[in-house]
Amino acid sequence: MNCPTVDKISQYVDNLLGNEEQEDVKRHIHSCVACAEVAKAFQKEQQFIKDTLQMPTLPDNFNSLVLDELEPYPKQQKPRRSTPWKRVMLTAAGIVFAVGLSATFNPSFAQLIGGMFSSNQVDEGLQVAAEAGLTKRVDLAVEDQGLTLKVEDVIADSSRVTLSYQVLKDGKPQDTYLELAESDNAITAVDQHGNALNRLGTGWQEGSAYGIVEFSLRGQEDLEKLTISFDLVELNGVKGNWQLEVPVDLQETQKLTKTVDLNESIPSHLGVVIDLKKLQIAPSSTEFMYETSFTQEELAIGEQTRNLFEKDFGAKHLDSLVYGVDSAIAYHVENADGQTIYATSNPMGADTIGMLQSSGEDTAEIGKTVWNDSFVPSKEDNLSFVLDGVYKKEPANFSLTVRPSELKKQPISFDYKGNHLTITKVKKKNAYSFKKSLNPIQKETSVVISLEGGKDAQSSDLGSWLVVDEKGNVYPGNPSGSVLNKTDKNGRFITTIELELEGLEEVPEQLTLHLVSTTQYYPVKNAMKVPLLEQN
Repeated sequence: MNCPTVDKISQYVDNLLGNEEQEDVKRHIHSCVACAEVAKAFQKEQQFIKDTLQMPTLPDNFNSLVLDELEPYPKQQKPRRSTPWKRVMLTAAGIVFAVGLSATFNPSFAQLIGGMFSSNQVDEGLQVAAEAGLTKRVDLAVEDQGLTLKVEDVIADSSRVTLSYQVLKDGKPQDTYLELAESDNAITAVDQHGNALNRLGTGWQEGSAYGIVEFSLRGQEDLEKLTISFDLVELNGVKGNWQLEVPVDLQETQKLTKTVDLNESIPSHLGVVIDLKKLQIAPSSTEFMYETSFTQEELAIGEQTRNLFEKDFGAKHLDSLVYGVDSAIAYHVENADGQTIYATSNPMGADTIGMLQSSGEDTAEIGKTVWNDSFVPSKEDNLSFVLDGVYKKEPANFSLTVRPSELKKQPISFDYKGNHLTITKVKKKNAYSFKKSLNPIQKETSVVISLEGGKDAQSSDLGSWLVVDEKGNVYPGNPSGSVLNKTDKNGRFITTIELELEGLEEVPEQLTLHLVSTTQYYPVKNAMKVPLLEQN
């Protein structure tokens, strides 16, 4: 697989991915030095917070002190929604850590103020849903070996089902981290027909008395009921048996969702077609569903280029490349006053606004991707989509030859579409994979080509590579690396890339690098605006 994004590695470390995706990322990290370093950085950050930011617990009489202050008021006031999590950003290292820094809650006080979903420990969409009254208190618990697993609250709508839980010992909160990927612990969800849902995520923070379990309902229709089952055999390093079933009724909450079928096609921009499909407004998120694809002319160009590559390198080597997303867009959503309510990031400097999550899934059709972007719910009732630009994967026509033994004295530099890079070294790399078997630690050897330099602000992103040794053997060059939010003396963003040649165990005398594809961003000169939601 191609190297996962930094956000994906962060979700892996926090155990927020589905079981299959968690395993995929794990296998990749064990074989990729760059990604392993990113994962290690996230783990160190977690440990740093655990070691240095321990928050004091509230005093035993804190509840009574608070209630004494509230005595003059006849009605308990609902707390205002708090500010979203603080985020630690290490831009110099090119990594963004989404780590929540929050106080440790006394359980009874958390109940007094509305539980976890009324706190800043969850995303803003869940906070909005909690304010709308969707939190359902279930208080289901199971105890074994002196530890209690307690599911306190549930929020469910058409986009997701989220549960808050605690791990308690003698009534006091314990660490809520749940090990799923490398253990026999399991959390499952089945609908009223016995069909299983496979999009599971878990959330956990140092210093919090709560954790969350969430199942995405994206693409799921006609769901009436779910049963979420906990089958845990280990908690906090303690072996035991914690089995718990949480029934979730979706029939009433589904009625709170507003769906707008768009069925709107935007004229193609530089060969990229955008089909707007659906806007789904639920209490905890606004989901915008659309597709991107290529025109027939673009597909024909791609097919011609592939045929040329097949002639030179063979079909099997091209099939081994993971191309990823071929087309994508940058856009923003405006209200009736022209104010931006939502926005995706783009190379022109615009950051995301209001986005909770974005996911794209490739289809069987070449170049076509199905997108689902999730945003914080908005009370705006007049919204318009505005296209800012498109991303397009394009065939490349670039090659160069290196002799690894000469790089130390004379590194090879090149410029290509705004990328100014130098090949600094070619070395053998030993990695160790961890598998559940009689011989769990297995040594794997590959060769890595290191490049470093800078990127112009509007440069293309280099994609897949094929590398040929002096004997004519072809190896896919799996790329990984980083682009820092820091510029060099030429005003270029500092860039590092590593191409890993799997299956090559010794550094050859000569290598020829062939760039297969690049991804370029093309801004829209004249705004393309389409109504999404019009005032009733």
